[in-house]
Amino acid sequence: MAEFIIEKRVVISPDPAALAESVAARLVHRLAKRGAGGRTVHVSLTGGSMGSAVLVAAMRHPRRDRVDWSRVHFWWSDERFLARDHQERNERQARAALLDSLTIPAANIHAVAATDDGIELEEAAERYAAELARYPQADGTPWPSFDICFLGVGPDGHIASLFPDRPEILITDRVAVAVRDSPKPPPDRVSLTRPVINGSQRVWLVLSGTDKASALGLALAGASYASVPVAGAKGRKRTVFFVDQAAASQVPPELIDQEY
Repeated sequence: MAEFIIEKRVVISPDPAALAESVAARLVHRLAKRGAGGRTVHVSLTGGSMGSAVLVAAMRHPRRDRVDWSRVHFWWSDERFLARDHQERNERQARAALLDSLTIPAANIHAVAATDDGIELEEAAERYAAELARYPQADGTPWPSFDICFLGVGPDGHIASLFPDRPEILITDRVAVAVRDSPKPPPDRVSLTRPVINGSQRVWLVLSGTDKASALGLALAGASYASVPVAGAKGRKRTVFFVDQAAASQVPPELIDQEY
């Protein structure tokens, strides 16, 4: 029998709408608390329908204005290498959902380069790594430790643009990597590597739907991260799977934590 990794916890909401509201409330609360202490906060966003739904819910949250947004820096765990205004680009989706409604310095939004910036995919990854290196940790680690790193999870268990049985999931000597011939369109992407993701204080994974139940079950059972990348996602302080009831069919009762 597989051993479950107890430090990974699961919080269940009844449906996708309630899931988005639940995660957004926790996000707003955390950012308000950190900003009130005068701290700079780094958040890594994710794309996808649930990623956008959480940001829309945060935009509508009644306590949104209690956050000192000038102290929040936004990044992305991955980006689709498309034109800046392409509707499938994670940056565009996040701006429409939340970022464009905030009073926030433009320099606090750290987007990956786009195809219309006149550079190639590899240079886009290098530039993103260089931008991250402008915010090193106290020990010299050349990227910020995200207070929260949001991740979506594909039915195949991929996170960011780190896909199963691909070389990118095994890379540990780079901060950001170019991904070509992605098994999920579009084919060209830029992704953070696993050490950067796992250097986050909190990794929050947001999943909904029955098609995510298998990936969630494998992640909690400690599958190989080379074949199930989500199994290798782990925050320094917390690793929390926020899921709806449909995605929770394979979750052991002892891992459910509604108090978080």
